[in-house]
Amino acid sequence: MVTNEDLAHSIQQGDRDALATLVERHHDALVGYLYRMTAGDRNLAQDLAQEAFLRLIRGIGRYQYPRPFKPWLYAIATNLARDHYKRAIVRWKTVEQDSDGLGDVEDDGEPPEARLEAALEARQIITALGRLPEAQREAMVLRYYQEFSLAEISQTLGIPVGTVKSRLSLGLRRLRDLMLEWDGMR
Repeated sequence: MVTNEDLAHSIQQGDRDALATLVERHHDALVGYLYRMTAGDRNLAQDLAQEAFLRLIRGIGRYQYPRPFKPWLYAIATNLARDHYKRAIVRWKTVEQDSDGLGDVEDDGEPPEARLEAALEARQIITALGRLPEAQREAMVLRYYQEFSLAEISQTLGIPVGTVKSRLSLGLRRLRDLMLEWDGMR
């Protein structure tokens, strides 16, 4: 199997098939990452993923082979999400969720009540992630949803591994507190 790094190098050499392969490999996972980074806004996540791939194409000349490709791509996506939320109009705008996230539950043979409970819990976790500070949310999503190693997170976010560990520890603690707080409201 051709590595991501080799594909990125092939794109630098003008191979369009390599680009299609990289997009196929990473599109769904990147949308999932951005979905969690945008507190469950699926349309925004898809738009940001598309923009990340456009920036990949425009910036492929700056990719340094054999640098790990995946952290490089996710750094692009992370910066896009950060930039989106830095805009004043976004910070002050009330974002209305057009979906409660429950319509995306697959029928896997479980009783409807169990699927509904799982969907509600997933929505609660997405909401809780959205309430974490940006730095903690980024580290948490990369580690627990994208399954990045500590070194990959460090490369993606441009921070030392010790800082990654700290952000994960603080994020887990805050996430646990939020979930306990919400369970106490039930």
